[in-house]
Amino acid sequence: MMKLSCLQENLARGLATVGRAVASRSTLPITQNVLLKTDQGMLMLSATNLEIAITTWIGAMIEEEGAITVPHRLLADLVNSLPNDRIDLDLEGPDVEGEDGTTVAGNVLHLTCGRAVAHMNGADPADFPPVPQVGEGTATNIDPAVLRAGIGLVAFSAASDESRPVLTGVELKLHESSLVMAAADGFRLAVYTGQLAQPVEQDLQVIVPARTLQEVQRLVSEQTAPVQVTLSPERGQVMFKLENVELVSQLLQGSFPNYEQLIPESYETRAVMELDDLKRATQSAAVFARDGSNIVRMEMMPGGSTQGGRLKVSARSEEVG
Repeated sequence: MMKLSCLQENLARGLATVGRAVASRSTLPITQNVLLKTDQGMLMLSATNLEIAITTWIGAMIEEEGAITVPHRLLADLVNSLPNDRIDLDLEGPDVEGEDGTTVAGNVLHLTCGRAVAHMNGADPADFPPVPQVGEGTATNIDPAVLRAGIGLVAFSAASDESRPVLTGVELKLHESSLVMAAADGFRLAVYTGQLAQPVEQDLQVIVPARTLQEVQRLVSEQTAPVQVTLSPERGQVMFKLENVELVSQLLQGSFPNYEQLIPESYETRAVMELDDLKRATQSAAVFARDGSNIVRMEMMPGGSTQGGRLKVSARSEEVG
């Protein structure tokens, strides 16, 4: 049995938070469900696609403890269509007698909000994949601004092709108080160096899936408190603990390329320019580059003693122009 009440906006926000971990296609149908469970006076929502698991807690008035899993998309679409009002959730177990005297199948979640009433068939929470718990491991705190900046500047360089799984991840290196993130797809390389909120006791080097870090970046978009990161290379897992949200992900196994030897130590030509001007010129050239193998050419021309140099940005497509 489970009986509780919560606000529509809180439940909608919680379902949106865990929704990115719901499996879109899976040989295990229950991974398309969300687990609803009372936990320490709050309503816990969990979802997993067996690669990442996201858990969040929302405020609720708990009358009876309980748990159930229901299809995430069905519940989320329903909750989003309801008014901003109180939602009552009531779970009836096996062999429940309906209003017309018939026997209703077990694990039926009854939802009431204003004039709206819905009955959703759920599944036994015991069949839901257990959410991994990263207990033992190296833990540190990272400022959310540092984490957001690092992911935004690095994760886009990770490969999308699964032929080399290691390149679909971001190498995360922790050394004393420094954090180094690197990603490469064979054509481009991005490296970011930041500071940890607290030093680590031992050096660590792991590969985190880029998709995981992109989800973390989305979750910490409005957070100001430090993010606790726990790494357990022995179990091949990492956990990001945010405010009322926990994300657990599998680590990628393998050796990341030694990218440091690819970074030139010296240069023959160096140019300094305004970032906005470079972005605008590149975006304009990219309109033609889409039909020309996505190649944008950059030509640097030195200036004289009285004026600076110039950078010519161009793209050409034989069919377009």
